[in-house]
Amino acid sequence: MKINWFKYAAPMTFYSLAGRLIPLFWIAAIVLTTVGLYWGFFKTPDTIGNGMKEYYRIIFVHVASAWMAMWLYGVMVFWALIGVIFNTRLSYMLASATSITGTVMTIIALISGAIWGKTSWGTWWDWDPKLTTFLILLFVYVGYIALQSAIDDTRRSDKASALLALVGLAIVPIIYYAVNCPDPNQCASLHQESSLKRVESNILIAMLVTTLGFWMYSFATILMRTRNIILERERKTSWVSNLPEVKS
Repeated sequence: MKINWFKYAAPMTFYSLAGRLIPLFWIAAIVLTTVGLYWGFFKTPDTIGNGMKEYYRIIFVHVASAWMAMWLYGVMVFWALIGVIFNTRLSYMLASATSITGTVMTIIALISGAIWGKTSWGTWWDWDPKLTTFLILLFVYVGYIALQSAIDDTRRSDKASALLALVGLAIVPIIYYAVNCPDPNQCASLHQESSLKRVESNILIAMLVTTLGFWMYSFATILMRTRNIILERERKTSWVSNLPEVKS
């Protein structure tokens, strides 16, 4: 049986689909995050390279949230671009919903990184490219959300914020380059280099499982926010008025 996925481009049909998917993503998020963090906190070595002891375990939260913050920004730009090209209302709604979750992940990454820094380096913050570019990413996220809120006309706010998102996209490869700098002498900072290739397999597995859990959490929250945005923007339509949750 061939499924016509294009029919879900309409807010009405997507609303129903999202409602069925949200519980599945929440279950997957809870299971994967619990397993990943349990494995990372209790089944990994007490000490790893460079003399890092128990405090290194915060990487399971920090790395997962940092990856998600960058990935979600790309997703936000993708939906915003689709909205600009095809003028699809749902695409703008998805971009708006993604921006909130992306902001949350960026804040978690910055806070967990500050905790790591205080324990490992003796300072909460250091103005090096790796940290500063991530702070700029947070500002771009917040700027996107603020711009949408500042313009009452949803069509204008969607297009203006989409333009800002496209301009801000340049920060993502800069962050990646800063963390994976090919020449450490040119990118010297307190922040350690990306070391996935040198990480023990059980640490890497815990990190990836936790990231997958964060990924599922992102899907769940984005779909929930998209449904709320649909209800807000389509509140004057008959199909929204006839929804059981709206009637009650």
